[in-house]
Amino acid sequence: MKHKEMVYVTPMPVRIWHWLNAFGIVTLCVTGLQIRFPDHINIFGAYKAAIRLHNTAGVVVSISYTLWLGYYLFVAKSLIKQYVPTVEDITSGIFRQAFFYFLTYFLGKPNPHHSTPDHKFNPMQKATYLMIMLVLLPLVIFSGALLMYVAPLRELLLLLGGIKTLVGTHFLIACCFTAFLFVHIYLATLGHTPLSHFKPMWNGWEEEMVEDSKPENTVGS
Repeated sequence: MKHKEMVYVTPMPVRIWHWLNAFGIVTLCVTGLQIRFPDHINIFGAYKAAIRLHNTAGVVVSISYTLWLGYYLFVAKSLIKQYVPTVEDITSGIFRQAFFYFLTYFLGKPNPHHSTPDHKFNPMQKATYLMIMLVLLPLVIFSGALLMYVAPLRELLLLLGGIKTLVGTHFLIACCFTAFLFVHIYLATLGHTPLSHFKPMWNGWEEEMVEDSKPENTVGS
């Protein structure tokens, strides 16, 4: 038999950051489409309006990221534990979790990962979030800042390959974030109910389905 246990895995500062960052990233992706393809996409009216909103969202995401990094480094002090895969995660955990997502979930098998406050991400999430939060997001913030201040940062821009290289790099990273959003939302539905992984981002509590321990048989019982 299984029973439900509630585990508090997402503190309020992380939940606030998550939705602020999510709203900012979505805004960046949508406005970025109009900026990149102005002849085909016109969501926000004037081209300059899309640029202003894009730049504003970029500043919000940059501040949000700084707060997130500061929280995990100096308050929670768990950045490495939460976001850096262990040797076991790399050698077997990622494959075990991928096997669950692509096959055993559809056979009704339980998730091999059980969230705890110290280990709330499974091995695949760790590897993905490590790349997203510590590589791609800093790069998109840096490249976006250069594009906002082309004139004063002209020498640095030329050193990095010129504006075409920077725009292409910025766009490719944006494509990665767009793809991540769709995959992230889909995988979040693969809990024991479609909404069970969304609830922790509202109230902080993760629902875990746990097997009841079987009592041991004793002589004469």
